[in-house]
Amino acid sequence: MSRINSINKENANPKALEILTAVNKALGIVPNMVSTMAQSPAVAKAYVAFNQALSQGSLSAKIRERIALVVAEENSCDYCLAAHTFLGEKAGLSEDEVLNARRGSSEEPEVAAALAFASKIVQERGQVTDADIAALRQHGFTDGDITEIIANVVLNIFTNYFNIAAGTEIDFPVAPALTA
Repeated sequence: MSRINSINKENANPKALEILTAVNKALGIVPNMVSTMAQSPAVAKAYVAFNQALSQGSLSAKIRERIALVVAEENSCDYCLAAHTFLGEKAGLSEDEVLNARRGSSEEPEVAAALAFASKIVQERGQVTDADIAALRQHGFTDGDITEIIANVVLNIFTNYFNIAAGTEIDFPVAPALTA
C-alpha cells in the first residue's frame, strides 16, 4: 500500500506539472515512481536529471539496466525489479540475461565483473578495495566507466530506497520470483 501518494496532472502544482509533462513526452507514460517523487518537484527533477545524465555516459543501456537489476535485487525493491525487468527487455536483454543480472552474474566476463562490483558496493556500503577496482580495469573498464558504474549504483539505491519507503504502487508487470 502506498505511503506517499502519487500526483497527477490535475492536482500538480506548476513545477510538478512541468516535470510530469516532460516525462510523459519522453516516455509516453509517467511511472508511479516519478509521479510520487513529484510531491517534491525538487526530488523528481533531481532524479530525472541524474538519470538523463547517466544515459548519455559511456555505459550501454544494457549494462545500466543490469546494474539496476542487481541493485534492486540486493535491496529487495519490488518496484524497481518490475520496472527494470521491463526496461531491460526493452533495451534488448533476454529473459535469461535479466535473471542472471538479478543474480549478479553474466555469461559476458566484463558484465559479470561490473555486476560483481555493483553488488559489492551495495553489500559493503561503498567500501570497495583496490583489488575490486583493478578487476574492473582488467576487464577493460576505464576510470570514467568505473565512475559511471558507481553513479548508476547510487542512482538505483536512491530509487530503491525511495520506492520501498514510499510504498510506490507497482505499475509495471511484476517481476517473476527469482529461483535458485
